[in-house]
This record gives sequence, structure tokens and C-alpha cells, in this order.
Amino acid sequence: MVDHAANRARPRFGRWAGVGAWLLASCSPANPASVAPVEPAVSPAEPTGPVGLVLPTRFEADRIFLELKTAQGEPLRMYTDTGGGLYLLDAVAQRLGLPLEAARGEGDEAIEVVTLPPLDPSTAMPPVLVLDGRLPVARQAPFGDIFGDGMLGAGWFRDRVWTFDYDAETLVLHEASLPCDGSLLPLGFAEYEGRRTAHYPRVQATIDGRVHDLLFDSGATVLLTEPGLAGLNDGGPTERATSFIVRSIFERWRAAHPDWRVIEGADRMGGDPMIEVPEVTLGELVVGPVWFTAREDPNFREFMSQWMDREIDGALGGSALAYLRVTLDYPRAEVCLSAP
Repeated sequence: MVDHAANRARPRFGRWAGVGAWLLASCSPANPASVAPVEPAVSPAEPTGPVGLVLPTRFEADRIFLELKTAQGEPLRMYTDTGGGLYLLDAVAQRLGLPLEAARGEGDEAIEVVTLPPLDPSTAMPPVLVLDGRLPVARQAPFGDIFGDGMLGAGWFRDRVWTFDYDAETLVLHEASLPCDGSLLPLGFAEYEGRRTAHYPRVQATIDGRVHDLLFDSGATVLLTEPGLAGLNDGGPTERATSFIVRSIFERWRAAHPDWRVIEGADRMGGDPMIEVPEVTLGELVVGPVWFTAREDPNFREFMSQWMDREIDGALGGSALAYLRVTLDYPRAEVCLSAP
């Protein structure tokens, strides 16, 4: 069981949900000059024997970036997002001198892709598992540079076993499944005739006495407005992890719990509000408080649900996951959650 008192004393931060077959992004912009820059430590890539590979990550307000370097010493900063897609920005491809190649994406649409250059061994990156290891090219950054040089989403995480340790600020890739030392929950994936057709994990959480199906969304990001920053008043950055909930449920929570804190117009993407949920139950664990950003119902009930095994109510992101050590096992369709 998570220590509630300790959790409430530990500030955690808040992504919208955006998707698309390859370019699945998420969030909302704010004034980056309004807060001090975040300078967390970068953990180097290093083999850890049977445990796995600790990747060169930087955690920023519970959002996880890979800090890579090419063999020629060029920096490459990639955002990791279990609920997102794959892309490299065109400007970055040009900076690195990468030639564009033609390929066929989902639905057989024509797309442009690039092959990443060799990387410095100190910052090794597990390869992308689709498109022959190449990345689609995005002509414009959907939300500026808040996702770095590109995104590593479901086509990178799929078919592997990962541990997100928010307390230790590490992301580890394992060679095989691990025994669970915490609460084990099933994951749902879209399938057709026994074959997995999409790799966006669904997890269940109980909130206010009801079970909700949610996208497991490690990259969920919100970009705070000035009212959002003022309402949180925690000294955190403009860009931070969040979780998402559809507007109809948001309004039900607000009506039933006038004591739950709400910040109007907190999110710059759509001017949406945020609500602070005191407790979220995940299997045998209870975490909280957790900030949820509202999204109009079709964003999840229609758009994102087309890639899920059932209709979802929103997304569980870093504002909840940050309380935990999370081992995400794609082959077994399970997630193990434990208190750090």
C-alpha cells in the first residue's frame, strides 16, 4: 500500500491525448520563461547483467526523454510515450544529414522515413520495431520543441519488457519477463483473430467507486496556462506529466465532489480544466492525489478507442505513475506496480 501522507507531501506534475497512426502526440503550450529550468541528472546507458539495460534517460516533471548522441557527437533528444506514435522532426533529419526514404505506413499510405545514424555506444537506443527500424518524418513540431527531436511511442515499446522507476529516475529494458513484487494487473490490446493489431495498452483504475478503462500513457503531457501555473502554485514547470479524463466524467466528479480542487482554463491546448482526484486505486495499490486534465469525450471515446480493445475513458499518465515503480510486460500483457 502506498503511503498517502508521503504521496501528498510529494508534488507531482501534469499531457493531452493526441494520436494518429504514426504521429501520435499530446499536450498544450505555456510560457517557458515563467518557471526555472529543470536540470535533472541524466542516467547513462549501461548493461546491468540479467536485470537489463538502463537507458540514458532524463526525467523532467515525470516526463521521460532519451538523451542520445550520434557517433559524430551530435545530440539527439527523443521523447518516450507508450500512448504515442513515432516520428523524427524534419529539421532534425536535415541537421543530421539523413536522407528521406519512401515507405508505406498503416493503411498503406505513403510516408517519408529516415534511418537514424550510428549512435555513440554510451547512449545506445533499442531499435524501433516497425518500418525496418526507421522513423517517419514530421514536417512540423506539433507543439514546438516540448517533445524534443522526435517521439518513440508504441512502435518502440511494443513486444518488450520495461521498468519505469520514477523514484530512481530510470527506464530499464529487460531481456525477459520478471516476477512481480507488487500488484499485477492485466493489460488489454486490440486484437483480430488472435493477432495483436495495435500496441496501445489499456489498464483499469478505480476512481470514486467506479472502474475506468484507461490508456496506459507514460507520455501524457499538459502545457499549463498562467492560470494553471498559478492554480498549482508548486514551482513546477509549464510542461509536465498529467492524466486525462473525458469531459462527461470530469463534470460528474466536479458535481459530486465540490471539495475536489479544479483549475479552470489550465491547459493551453484547448483551454481545458484540471481536477485533483484524491485517490486512484490500481489493483492493490492506492495513489494520490492525481491531477487529471479534461478532454472532450470524442478524443478518447471515439478517436483513441479505435486503436484499443474496448472504449476508454481517458489516459493514466505520469501524474499517477510517478508514485510507483512500473514494469510493463508487453508479451504477457501485464503490468506490475509497486511502491518504490
